[in-house]
Amino acid sequence: MSSSRVAIASSIAVATSTLAGALLWADYRAWKNKGTGGTPSTLAGYYKIQKWGLYLLFHPQDLHDPSFIPDGGPSYLSEFPEREFERPGLTRWVLPQRQQRVSQTQGTQESLSTILPSLANSDAYKDLIYTGPSKTEGGTGTAIYVRPEVPTINPKAKAIFYEIAHVHPSDSSLHVYLSPRDARVVVEKKWGERFSVDWIAPKSWVLVYAPRNATEVEVIREIVEAGIKFAVEGGKEN
Repeated sequence: MSSSRVAIASSIAVATSTLAGALLWADYRAWKNKGTGGTPSTLAGYYKIQKWGLYLLFHPQDLHDPSFIPDGGPSYLSEFPEREFERPGLTRWVLPQRQQRVSQTQGTQESLSTILPSLANSDAYKDLIYTGPSKTEGGTGTAIYVRPEVPTINPKAKAIFYEIAHVHPSDSSLHVYLSPRDARVVVEKKWGERFSVDWIAPKSWVLVYAPRNATEVEVIREIVEAGIKFAVEGGKEN
């Protein structure tokens, strides 16, 4: 190969590497600015989620398929409605699992923000659960936890640090730890989908879509309360 061809090939290689690096750096910045949840917002954290994303690219999974969630155990949801309209899309990163933002009627976001504290402070649950920074989200949002000393606590609750649910401020979606049977219902009825990296969390830890109006806020409240009952009453089944 002539020296001129070598020079051209080298220039192309340098230009390609520079462009690839710039695109990766821009994607890292976008991921970091979006909020990284429980993943450290470092290059090492970004590398980890990219590695998992590459694995899932070659091992795709249908997060709308509830059959991967065990079917059994108690259920705390009754006469549960089917969600209207199409499911929202997800952002392009495997973690944090976030949906595309949806339009909400006035007051919806404010009502959603009261669900966790109002349940935690209610007479029914104030001695059983409490609020605190989400451990699964790296402390970036508020979560509710079951108190470890609850006599009827579900022993499975410790799988994710006794966390029951948290809200994502960036898109108004939630993650909730439900009974397997209830998690299947939530996915089947299009109120949510399975967790994107299911080898680091229980199968019934699901993403619940952001509510669009006051009616959907009440459904979300019912889902969260089902998660509470699974955590505080699940020990009765054992």
